[in-house]
Amino acid sequence: MNENSQPKAPAINAWIDQATRALKQAGIATARLDAEVILAHTLRQPRTYLHAHGEELLSRRNQEIADARLALREDRVPVAYIIGHKEFYGRRFAVTTATLIPRPESETLIDVLKWIVPDTVRLIPDHAPRLVDVGTGSGILGITAKLELPELEVTLTDISRHALTIAERNAKMLHADVDLLMSDLLANYPFEADIIVANLPYVDPEWERSPETNHEPELALFAANHGLALMFRLLAQTPSHLVKNGYLLLEADPEQHDALIKEAKKYGLTAVQSDAYALLLKRKA
Repeated sequence: MNENSQPKAPAINAWIDQATRALKQAGIATARLDAEVILAHTLRQPRTYLHAHGEELLSRRNQEIADARLALREDRVPVAYIIGHKEFYGRRFAVTTATLIPRPESETLIDVLKWIVPDTVRLIPDHAPRLVDVGTGSGILGITAKLELPELEVTLTDISRHALTIAERNAKMLHADVDLLMSDLLANYPFEADIIVANLPYVDPEWERSPETNHEPELALFAANHGLALMFRLLAQTPSHLVKNGYLLLEADPEQHDALIKEAKKYGLTAVQSDAYALLLKRKA
């Protein structure tokens, strides 16, 4: 063999098999799925393409790119950060390391909104119901709410300018007519909302968690007081930013719900529904 020659790049199936073994050794339960997603993204093809073209040889360049992305995944960088997007409620949202990665459990909040918005509309026939998504991150909740329930007037707030940039990109990409506001919780929000929805940082730093969370922004993940600090601050702001009979919808760990319900009573809020990670509170008339 000529000393300058190099072995051929592997076929698609061979690369996936090798990558799957490497990810399993790294302790990743979704090893084959992750390998396929990484390679499909590299080739700019759907995963079904891989299954139909398993014997096709990769180009040397594509192998190098896929290998570099595989190395990131072996270091437990989340797949969403590697490929730059994540699906939520049937739509693709851009994500970066400036934002938390959307979780499937957050979709429950959209289901709850679909249940309460029709009643809210009937109660305020003179204007569009105002919904504010506090700590919006990549914008998944507020943007999805607007697309699923177009009758809402939606504002996205976040303390992170970088997060708002991603939220704005997603709103434009998905053609969602929403407003964006840089704000520490509701401090700069100038209205009384009919509905407040918030997926604030609620992870206690002492909790056991996956290595992937080490790559997510601490500002969007952790909160003091056993994960309750920011949600307690938001509860204290609701009397001046939520209409009477308005709703506050929080995402929180189920173990935190009792503490949140107890704290909410101080501000005239009562629990309406507690479903997995979704906690729905209503302000008294």
